[in-house]
Amino acid sequence: MGAPRGSIADRIDVARDRVFVGRQAELRLLRDALAGGPDAPSVLYVHGPGGIGKSALMRQYAKEAVAVGRTVVHVDGRMVPAAPQEFEKAAETAVRTPRALLLIDTFEYCQSLETWLREEFLPGLPADVLVVVAGRHAPDARWSADPGWADVLRVIALGDLSADEAETFLDRRGVDPARRGPLLAFASGHPLALVLAAHASAGHDLPASQRWEPSPEVVAPLLRSILGELPGPRHRLALEVCAQAHLTTEALLRAVVGDDAPELFAWMRDQPFVDRCSEGVFPHDVVREALATDLRWRDPERFDQLYRRLHRHLLERIGSASPGRLLQDVGSLQFLYRDAGHMAQSHAWYTPGLVEDHPYDPSDEADVLALAERGEGPDAAGPVRYWLRNRPQDFRVQRLRGTSAAAAFSAWLRPDPFQGREDDPVAAAAWEHVSAHGPLAPGQHMVLGRFHVYPRHYQRPSPVMDLMLWRMLGELLRDSGLAWSFIVLRDDGFWDAHMTFCDMAPLDRPVVVGGHPYRIFAHDWREVAPRDWLAEKQRTLLTGTDGDCGPDVTDRPAAPAPPPPVMTRPEFAAAVRSALRDLRRPRALEANPLSRSRLVTDHGMTLREVLSNAVAGLVTGRGGDKAYQVATLAFLEGAPTQEAAARRLDMPYSTYRRHLTTATSRIEEMLWRHERTGLPLLAP
Repeated sequence: MGAPRGSIADRIDVARDRVFVGRQAELRLLRDALAGGPDAPSVLYVHGPGGIGKSALMRQYAKEAVAVGRTVVHVDGRMVPAAPQEFEKAAETAVRTPRALLLIDTFEYCQSLETWLREEFLPGLPADVLVVVAGRHAPDARWSADPGWADVLRVIALGDLSADEAETFLDRRGVDPARRGPLLAFASGHPLALVLAAHASAGHDLPASQRWEPSPEVVAPLLRSILGELPGPRHRLALEVCAQAHLTTEALLRAVVGDDAPELFAWMRDQPFVDRCSEGVFPHDVVREALATDLRWRDPERFDQLYRRLHRHLLERIGSASPGRLLQDVGSLQFLYRDAGHMAQSHAWYTPGLVEDHPYDPSDEADVLALAERGEGPDAAGPVRYWLRNRPQDFRVQRLRGTSAAAAFSAWLRPDPFQGREDDPVAAAAWEHVSAHGPLAPGQHMVLGRFHVYPRHYQRPSPVMDLMLWRMLGELLRDSGLAWSFIVLRDDGFWDAHMTFCDMAPLDRPVVVGGHPYRIFAHDWREVAPRDWLAEKQRTLLTGTDGDCGPDVTDRPAAPAPPPPVMTRPEFAAAVRSALRDLRRPRALEANPLSRSRLVTDHGMTLREVLSNAVAGLVTGRGGDKAYQVATLAFLEGAPTQEAAARRLDMPYSTYRRHLTTATSRIEEMLWRHERTGLPLLAP
């Protein structure tokens, strides 16, 4: 006899098993329920937006149940009429079979049965039957309001795959590691988005930057799966507003759609692909990206009209915002510029609520001085102490959610004429520049963005740095009588492109404080006030022409290709890896061909400084903290062996190796991108 013949279904199951990743917590919960016990739930309710992987999880649930001898009964909401009698008929095998697992998938198609299911059908099932309900919508609040269901029901909100899981997902689908970064940035761990993006991009060269524009062949099926059937065109418009805005409130929606905003907002907040926070609602990242891309492709004129209305409304709100609302309104305005110039690379666009911004209080002094020493060195405490004594009202402290100690501080100083000139070399340079360009007229003043200190991610994109940047813009837009603004940043080249985009010109010479060089960026507001400047910036971004900065990078014609690099890509990669290994050997670094590349010549830094900045830039990428920790220990600090390094970081050796490989590849990618294009050194 020959070997047993398998079926096509067997091959399909094997392929599905091969690409299934993550969901370990959800699988453990099912296993506990299958094992029984006095505290085991009888009903699991899984919910999440379309394409998030509910059906894939249901298939794994079925396999787990079969493996322990349970009979699995599958009811598909798409195939069962939404009537109690028809549903009972479809599920009758589970009622008759001891210890059955009843899987109710795509429950959103028969959501009208939810009350009947909760009050009549499920309570009537034998106690040894386990039920799993999976649908797009969270269960009705009456489940949790009924104390009888407290020990019986477990609700599972199915979310994105983690960064590592998404990477593994693409790996198992055969996507080359060099092509994964842009796909991961677009899909945000959403399984269906990952599948569609990987399929559509197969055989194409992906951009070196993190941003990748999905094509209509990706966006259309993704939106159909996630959004489902919308009630009408006004609901589509509400979602398009939500996709453009950082956070959407009923008031913001009313400014665009009119009097039916309350009804549309109430509908929108209940959608499974829309999240809520204390400040408003916001869509899932991949939904936001897909909606914006689809509207820009279908109706670019309406896209621009929506952009202009939101911009005008937010600018008006900033002018009258209370102190507690200012940062939220400025962040929403800045978010409209997220694709322009270097805004995307310089902002983290964090989930609201991670960081709190507070006025400085004298009780914060010890924390602020300690942060200054950690972030800028012991010699920096002198200027901080001076300004705390003379302009305490100009300081802000930032606290991470759930903590009481200050994690960072910033200062937007409005000094009296020539104040600080004798006590702070940065202020002295700023006042010297003001004097060289004519004295201030009566009623005019200058401001100085003096400190931006967050030691954990010093002056790099982070939730804290977002707030600091937003406050500076908000203060500028609300200021009257402003003649000059100055912003001081560590002189490592990271912020040069962003400051140029914002028309902030660097002073001729850096200022050294505490052994570190700082660059002062200046803007003369005597001819054009900040609000008029921003209106012009918005206009030029929409038209694609900018007298000061050139066309917006998203619209401008492709720049002439840079001259070919001296090294091929493989040679460059080998040089990067060699340089990383030799980072603590100056002579070997000096002999590395990278020491004569534009990486070094463009920044005016040593190769070691360039590589150290590249390591620091890892924190802005996916899984950035782990990649940064591993790269810092491997390349900057050193360990006798990789096994010892893994032990120091308290992680398995295989995990350490994976993070090290990822970190090295990302460093190589960002350096290669700069070598070819001159773009800032940012983590891919």
